[in-house]
Amino acid sequence: MKFPLILCTAMLAAPLSAAPRTPNPGLKYYYPVPAANPAQVIGADVCVYGGTPGGVSAAVQAARMGKKAVLVVMRRHVGGMTSGGLTATDIGNRKAVGGFANEVYGKIGMTAGFRPSQAESAFLHFLEKAGVEIYYEHRLKDVVKKGNRITSISFENGNSVKAKMFVDSTYEGDLFAKAGVSYHVGRESNATYGETINGIQFRNAHNFNVKVDPYLKPGDPASGLLPGISAADPGKAGEGDKKIQAYNFRFQLWDGPDRLPFPKPDGYDRGRFALYERYLKTTKTPPAPFRLRNGDCNNVGGFSTDHIGANYAWPEADYQTREKIFQDHVNYQKGLAYFATNDPEVPEGVRNRMKAFGLMPGEFPETGGFPHELYVREGRRMISEHVMTEHDCRSANVVPDSIGLAAYTMDSHNCQRVVIDGAVRNEGDVQVRVPRPYPISYRSIVPKESECANLLVSVCLSSSHIAYGSIRMEPVFMILGQSAATAASLAIDGNTSVQKVDYAKLAGRLLEDGQILKWDAPPLSAEETAAAPDGIEVDDTAAVKTGTWNEATSGNYLHDADKDKGSKSITYTPDLPKDGNYDVYLTWRKTGNRATNVPVTITGANGEVSVKVDQRNKGGWVKIHSGPFKAGKTSSLTISNKGTNGHVIADAVRWSPAK
Repeated sequence: MKFPLILCTAMLAAPLSAAPRTPNPGLKYYYPVPAANPAQVIGADVCVYGGTPGGVSAAVQAARMGKKAVLVVMRRHVGGMTSGGLTATDIGNRKAVGGFANEVYGKIGMTAGFRPSQAESAFLHFLEKAGVEIYYEHRLKDVVKKGNRITSISFENGNSVKAKMFVDSTYEGDLFAKAGVSYHVGRESNATYGETINGIQFRNAHNFNVKVDPYLKPGDPASGLLPGISAADPGKAGEGDKKIQAYNFRFQLWDGPDRLPFPKPDGYDRGRFALYERYLKTTKTPPAPFRLRNGDCNNVGGFSTDHIGANYAWPEADYQTREKIFQDHVNYQKGLAYFATNDPEVPEGVRNRMKAFGLMPGEFPETGGFPHELYVREGRRMISEHVMTEHDCRSANVVPDSIGLAAYTMDSHNCQRVVIDGAVRNEGDVQVRVPRPYPISYRSIVPKESECANLLVSVCLSSSHIAYGSIRMEPVFMILGQSAATAASLAIDGNTSVQKVDYAKLAGRLLEDGQILKWDAPPLSAEETAAAPDGIEVDDTAAVKTGTWNEATSGNYLHDADKDKGSKSITYTPDLPKDGNYDVYLTWRKTGNRATNVPVTITGANGEVSVKVDQRNKGGWVKIHSGPFKAGKTSSLTISNKGTNGHVIADAVRWSPAK
């Protein structure tokens, strides 16, 4: 288990002056706040709107460069999803993270497995140290421009900010939209940018593992569909649409005796979960509705915390509409947890597994242990002179104006739940690795100059849906925020537009501040980036470990550090949907320091089978065994470091039905 029971948090204590002084509104996105009395016109060199990690890093960097920086936050917290529950940090390659992001993770003490409150305290520490003024509970109302420049922005409470430069660090792109900057919402077609995995995608990951009847009366389409299933035509593979990947809240769970029980939401309706109930009664291996482990617990499987199809209006909605969508997500996720824990129609085994966990005490005290931040995975995306696409992610195109690296898988959660051939299916999940960390273009964080000359965008940058799926990671937002503020400061110094900033000067300052602008290591081979056949995947985070395994700095996997041979093992247990023959795959990246003789034991229907795996000369998803397995959790795979002649890698294992 990577989650620490306790970290020293005294050094991360937030200054009292940083806390909002208004009454706690509870679990709300939009709520009344008092008018400013008197209303202020706040002056600044750089105004950052949005308290995300990309906003914090931008504000801190601008202040460090001698500029008066203000951070304007819509609600009551800084840190976005990093302080809002997403602590199983998605990185892709740890060595690709530079600059301020490294400072933040250094202050916390780790890159993943921390408590959200520790992250917020770390962000507040850097903001206070840099002298950044924070304005909480300021809701953007209007943008005033003179020609192609923003002169001021105003807020619902009557305050306004006049600044030389502005940074949009919201998850939705609210500032650049009001400034008249071009943007896109939804999925482009593959044809738009010559991509292959954009648009509608019918795949099997995070889907139902058996055929589940979608109708209120099984077998009768005339009876209507169960709640949460769309009657719309699902479309054709590769076509574009206005749909966006699903949102959820990232639970912080705890199995200690002081855990907080999952609460019953106001207006609870068990009928919302009729599809989950039917799924439980259809499959041979009823699943819990989300990951159950201490710490950050995300969506998993066919029916989970992702509220598929309920968020389409969010990116362009007004605040009141977003509040309704927010509360619908709250009711859905609270209700799902309560249903799976307490409803007598849920199998006893699932209920018992759920009852072993609850919400983590001490986190999110304002909202009773429930996360206060909705995971807005995708909002608007700006359209500028360079649109980051799949070609950039695959390093088929390498931009000349790098401001930092991204490295995570091209990742989209499901976008719709539909009926196909009389069964319910989720559509939109994509998970395709990138061959290497790749540069992000400076042009992708600045608008077209004709639209706005003094605005930068650190979150909703110019990118296609599938490229954004790789870029949209919290460490990358910190990288982009720091780079955006550096460019804003240089534009002020040079009395020029953000589009005409001298890139050589920008790159020099970014390198000086620890940013990483290029990747010199060789790319992953074609075999290493090739996807394994669809199947049941078990990640190292869900495996049972013996001995001390080290978390890799260059990717989300474990290794034995080539030490203590014979004392370390890791066991993966799949939840297989049915009896049958399966191909078993392991994944790792090959390098010269890996072991060539890794012992792996697979337990299936015919007992144990032992094989030796060469992790030095092969890599990617590698099939290591084929054979019969029983449904349920009777099978396993164990990796050991006994007698090995190099580093042993433990990443993910996949059981794929044999063809």
